[in-house]
Amino acid sequence: MRKSLTFILIFFSFFIAQAQSVYYPERFEWQRRDASELGFNQQKLNEAVTFAQENEINAPRDLDIYLNGRVGEPYNEMVGPVKARGPMSGLVVKNGYIVAEWGDLESVDMTFSVTKSFLASVVGVAYDKGLIRNVHDKVRAYSPYGEFDSEHNAKISWDHLLRQTSDWEGTLWGKPDWADRPAGRVTEAIINRERFEPGTTYKYNDSRVNVLALAALHVWRKPLPMVLREHVMDPIGASNTWHWEGYHNSWVNIDGIKMQSVSGGGHFGGGMFISAYDQARFGYLTLRNGKWKDQQILSEEWLDMARTPTQVQEDYGFMNFFLNTGKKRMPAAPESAFFHLGDGANVVYVDQENDLVIVLRWVNSGKIGDVIGKFLEAQN
Repeated sequence: MRKSLTFILIFFSFFIAQAQSVYYPERFEWQRRDASELGFNQQKLNEAVTFAQENEINAPRDLDIYLNGRVGEPYNEMVGPVKARGPMSGLVVKNGYIVAEWGDLESVDMTFSVTKSFLASVVGVAYDKGLIRNVHDKVRAYSPYGEFDSEHNAKISWDHLLRQTSDWEGTLWGKPDWADRPAGRVTEAIINRERFEPGTTYKYNDSRVNVLALAALHVWRKPLPMVLREHVMDPIGASNTWHWEGYHNSWVNIDGIKMQSVSGGGHFGGGMFISAYDQARFGYLTLRNGKWKDQQILSEEWLDMARTPTQVQEDYGFMNFFLNTGKKRMPAAPESAFFHLGDGANVVYVDQENDLVIVLRWVNSGKIGDVIGKFLEAQN
């Protein structure tokens, strides 16, 4: 009787352990599963894929034309590399397994402001390793040059930069802060306006993002792509095809070595060039709260902060964690869902309640919520 009971307990312990195990793809192999086995209606899933494909961005594949087609922005010349994009593509990952994929998923394309999530990650690794003591520390204490020397900029913390609430003032790599996404015609009054106290207002601004990248380079004292590869991308099995670019004029000398400070997006060229498969791996890392197999790549503490709403912009955490606060951005999705978002649109949707990662590349930005809603409806 005791032997039988022991056998039963061992059997159920093994069954529970198997049920609770989490699948992580190997570097050169990502397993596929039949969608119906993981709770999808196959017909509805196929319809969702078709709907996504029908909502490709209405813009030229030549991104030089796309980027130079903007009007109203001074200093808008490209100073970083630009690459023609691939077709609308994407994939759906459920419980870690690929259940749907379409388009050219190996195309190494610009991902624009999804780059900011990778930038936040190298800052996060620095925090986890104690290279940054506290996100509320003033950045000036970590940066040996003059980017934070003015009376206003001296007040700026890492948290302010990560949340895009710093209102940093200055010019970096030939791009004045006021020239990026100006609110109307640029005048002397706009250029010389009184600055907002750090933390009191939100402004999406690539010049200030690039200041964060430079500050992180000062902390690490080695190129950020090397940091990202060593501490994040290699451990999660990403390919060696991605590359992170800066500008032709964004070189600095650190410890006698010439290094490029990379950009936090492709607004002026540069930024992260990456495949959809590697985007999905990064999204899956954030789905699993920074853990990959038996290694904690990014601490849960860091990701908790990254997903905490910014006081003056409640649908934004650390860059570029867009939140679904109040279900305003995606009414069909759980409020806990978040997504890494860039122009194009490039979307890495992360849904922990449904154990779901969805990558969308070159989708019409006005249809993102509708497309995600279709995939959520496809679940039984």
